[in-house]
Amino acid sequence: QGINMAKITVVGSGIIGRCWAMLFARAGYNVVIHDIQEAQMAAALASVKTQLEGLHASGLLPEPVDTVFARISSDGSLASAVKGAVHVQECVPEKVSIKIDMFQALDAVVDDGTVLASSSSCIPPSQFTDGLKHKSQCLVAHPINPPHYTPLVEIVPAPWTDADVLARTVALMKQLGQAPITLKKEVNGFVLNRLQYAVIMEAWRLVEDGVCSPEDVDTAVSQGLGLRYSFMGPFETIDLNADGIVDYCERYGENITAVCQEQADARQMKGSQTAALLEAAQRVQVPKERLAERRKWRDERLAALAVHRAGAPKWESS
Repeated sequence: QGINMAKITVVGSGIIGRCWAMLFARAGYNVVIHDIQEAQMAAALASVKTQLEGLHASGLLPEPVDTVFARISSDGSLASAVKGAVHVQECVPEKVSIKIDMFQALDAVVDDGTVLASSSSCIPPSQFTDGLKHKSQCLVAHPINPPHYTPLVEIVPAPWTDADVLARTVALMKQLGQAPITLKKEVNGFVLNRLQYAVIMEAWRLVEDGVCSPEDVDTAVSQGLGLRYSFMGPFETIDLNADGIVDYCERYGENITAVCQEQADARQMKGSQTAALLEAAQRVQVPKERLAERRKWRDERLAALAVHRAGAPKWESS
């Protein structure tokens, strides 16, 4: 709580920017949202208040909505928006050229002690921070959507990111109640997307090769893998499925390697017949006009899971 009430700036007022604003304000920070469009900022503030009300109804907001919302404001001037901020969270569209322009603009007005964090989901920070005067203050802090219910944040430093900037960002994310992981080096897709893409591509192959239906693939994850993976990762899973990891590898390693050797062929997704097949299957489950309703249902289930996890007993290793 010692640095609460300090200033944090969110640059970009789309879905992720609004979520970041909520998280920072909930932790006690004064939050300034910056966008180039006044109407966009007004819409963002209205949306943030509505989402805060949802958090409060779920029991995930310890203070009254108006108390938290009062910490959030907007500013159309980038220079004044970032002035005095301890942390800037960039949330502009996921294009290298846009990120480069944004970070060059930030570099011209930011203080020497301000952390510059990008919400990029897959672009390494070295691609848009090289050559900046303040490049040692830059890194990626990638949230998972929606971040107020899924706490993982991927922290990705550039080769020139200062160690103190990295440590401050990890500490801030923990203070927010998030679960940061730190990459030791830049890699395409970071961690979560590399894991996610591996599952998506194998699911794609299983359907494309006629092994099973799209519905059965989704069931295999939602009623199988996903249940364990919602509270433990793959290494702990295999650790508990045998007498330790070495024993698991002795029992199942050769077969796993053989199966994975069959999974090397990446399939074309864009414009494919399989994409059309999967689209048709999903529209049977959820008509397109009800996608927003289904997203709302998803977020309500994630909120309920977050409440459950907060109250669940913790495993003590000693």
